[in-house]
Amino acid sequence: MLACTDHDNAKAIQQASFNQYFRPYTNTDVVGCELGGACKNVIALSCGMAAGLGLGANTAATLITRGLAEMARLGAKLGADPLTFAGLAGVGDLVATCSSPLSRNRTFGERLGRGETLEQALAATGGQVAEGVKSCTSIRELSLSLGVDMPITDAMHRVCHEGVDPRRAGAELLGRSQKHEWS
Repeated sequence: MLACTDHDNAKAIQQASFNQYFRPYTNTDVVGCELGGACKNVIALSCGMAAGLGLGANTAATLITRGLAEMARLGAKLGADPLTFAGLAGVGDLVATCSSPLSRNRTFGERLGRGETLEQALAATGGQVAEGVKSCTSIRELSLSLGVDMPITDAMHRVCHEGVDPRRAGAELLGRSQKHEWS
């Protein structure tokens, strides 16, 4: 994804980088693309934790879908184009990061779900940074300051930085008050 507020510059970069194995797309919604790139790592942590807890594909699909809703709510509050989250910088990147065994964030979350501490998971990954571990805090702070409900992000922050057990965080997510899907 080539995100640039200047469409002509984005097109020029697109033309210069296109080849037989790389097909870039352009998007002028820089805010939406940046949010999608940061938030998907947090949601990938949650999908990895769910896998580490032995939960299945339905749980992963729910986390991806509700994570997308969190991203879109935050994006709407910040003036992002809602269509960005339906595209490559939103659902495309989210599904890839949440599903791939090559995803650092998903793999890191899986280790946490299997009971490893943050320090053990970090050591096991050779010190590789799972971006979602750090960004869950700043995304959570931003959402709180704007009054945007982001329960998955909040749960990941609490697991990673407050020592909450992943099982407890999952139970708290499930125990939230019930509501309509689009609210």
